Amino acid sequence: MRKEKIWINVRDSFWFLPAIYGVMSIVLVFVVNSADSWIMSHLKEQLPNIALTSSDVAKELYASLVTAILTMTTISFSVIMVVLTTYTTQFSPRTLQDFMRSSTTQHVLGMYCFGFVFALLHLLLVGKGSIVIGPILMGIIAIMVLGFFVYFIHHSARWIQVNNLISKIRIDGSNVIKHAYQQQDYLEYEEWNEGEVRYLQTQTKRHVCASKSGYVQEIDWKGLVNWAKHENCIVHLHVQIGDFVLMDSPVISGINLDQWKKLDDIQRYLIICNERTDLQDVEFSLQKLVEIALRAISPAINDPHTAINCINRIGALLSEVSTNYKEIYYLADKAGNLRVINEPKKYEDYLYKSFYQIRHYGKDDVSVLYGLIEVLYKIAFVSNKKIKQKIWRFHYYIVDVIEWDTLSELDRQHLQSIYRKFRSCYGE
Repeated sequence: MRKEKIWINVRDSFWFLPAIYGVMSIVLVFVVNSADSWIMSHLKEQLPNIALTSSDVAKELYASLVTAILTMTTISFSVIMVVLTTYTTQFSPRTLQDFMRSSTTQHVLGMYCFGFVFALLHLLLVGKGSIVIGPILMGIIAIMVLGFFVYFIHHSARWIQVNNLISKIRIDGSNVIKHAYQQQDYLEYEEWNEGEVRYLQTQTKRHVCASKSGYVQEIDWKGLVNWAKHENCIVHLHVQIGDFVLMDSPVISGINLDQWKKLDDIQRYLIICNERTDLQDVEFSLQKLVEIALRAISPAINDPHTAINCINRIGALLSEVSTNYKEIYYLADKAGNLRVINEPKKYEDYLYKSFYQIRHYGKDDVSVLYGLIEVLYKIAFVSNKKIKQKIWRFHYYIVDVIEWDTLSELDRQHLQSIYRKFRSCYGE
């Protein structure tokens, strides 16, 4: 888990891919120079004059392309700043990391570094004689850099469109849900023997406290089960992915552990960092969509259609959660022995976190209220009986803010039509 934490920090850093491209460029420069030296010493007489480039022409080529690539890099960084400013002011600060972590953005900047380093080093290493491969390869790289530049402008223009951003967040959230609810190597239970659970609560526990403050980014559930099996004990986990923990606050407890000093090692199965990420955090993907919806219905922007689009995407994610959701309180090894006691987030929590702010700030907008009831109807329509009951209890929280008597006749009919469809899912 420690190696995975280091890899996450390195992978998320903005310089990682450009640094790899730069190293590749340095290696290629020395390979090309060695190949040029061998060709000029062994095959010079056999090459046509058109394949040879004088050192003066090569220097002019390299110098011009160094300047051109640096200019394109400057323009690209300016575009990045425009996109980030737009994201911050109109969408949500939480969406900044989506653009910065985009593989396209990092590969484009990496290609700029590749071309710049290649041209600059060749400019420094070019000799007085003629050369063959370097200028030809530099021309190919220059064309590729230009292609990357054009594609990056297109990429940035698409990302700045709110509908594309909302769709991207929904797709990423769907991938997180699939990862969170995939088949595991350990056993999962919603219930356990009540007598055994009560007995365990009376046992002596030792708490492990967080070594620093931050968000829980990732939990290695398989590692926790295997560690508890190896130590023949039970682990009680007090936090969930996405929770913010304070330094020295208890995050894990050990039950029936013979050697207490070993419990401190278990922190390696939790990744706690300064920023919240959507690597395993379903709620964080929902939060991004919620914040975009709130900006859209604010008086400064006043774009309820974007808010309704976000509500629909939130409904799509909640529907996927309802298909796979189980309240897993207990994890056991393959032998059926209890190893981890969990405190999972309930489906009601996802519903509340998804809609409570939209309900508060959009209660005076009929279209937003209609969108909320409609998405609850669609989720209930495709969900199982247990989830339907949770949605039914939650819907009172939404309709409670509707002042039916103050609505105009058409608005009231509009809302009542979708509300009747919602109640029809329950035979009302």
